[in-house]
Amino acid sequence: MSSLEKIAVFIDGPNLYAATKALGFDIDYRRLLGEFHGRGTLLRAFYYTTVSEDQEYSSIRPLIDWLDYNGYTVVTKLAKEFVDATTGRRKMRGSMDVELAVNAMELAEHVNQIVLFSGDGDFRSLVEAVQRRGVRVTVVSTLASQPPMVADELRRQADVFIDLTELKPRVGRAPAERPGSREMRQQPQQATTRGSINRGDQVE
Repeated sequence: MSSLEKIAVFIDGPNLYAATKALGFDIDYRRLLGEFHGRGTLLRAFYYTTVSEDQEYSSIRPLIDWLDYNGYTVVTKLAKEFVDATTGRRKMRGSMDVELAVNAMELAEHVNQIVLFSGDGDFRSLVEAVQRRGVRVTVVSTLASQPPMVADELRRQADVFIDLTELKPRVGRAPAERPGSREMRQQPQQATTRGSINRGDQVE
């Protein structure tokens, strides 16, 4: 793959977490960033997730903070709380699909390849739309879980499908090594910078 190829990575946080949990490992986000820096010019790496209203005590907050300071563009939205009519229990609901789709369409004319970390079939139309703009789309999820995390229609629409089990040796780590513990304690010797967009590539 040419080092001149421009790449944007889009991570559906909850979907990726569910997939790797089913496979029994966690993502080392520092190594993931390095993996795609090595495949071309990484312009952006987006991470999308919902957070609870009382995010000061959210278990995901250390990860969000670490990602934000280490080369990722973190996009969050408050999850909405509702009461399940069947069980009477309070639950949280939220989706970042629209935000991810808007950012992907905005960047489509500036990149050669989009890498989507999600198995959500709702993204099939987005993949088709950016492909019509001449962008190749790689979907990263898994068929190895039971049931498979990736929707068949999304996998078929993608130009390339990468199973997370193939990436595990390069970007995985044991579940005990939680982000926000090891990584938050270690200050990187050199901050990882986000890929820059040249003036000619500026997103309006």
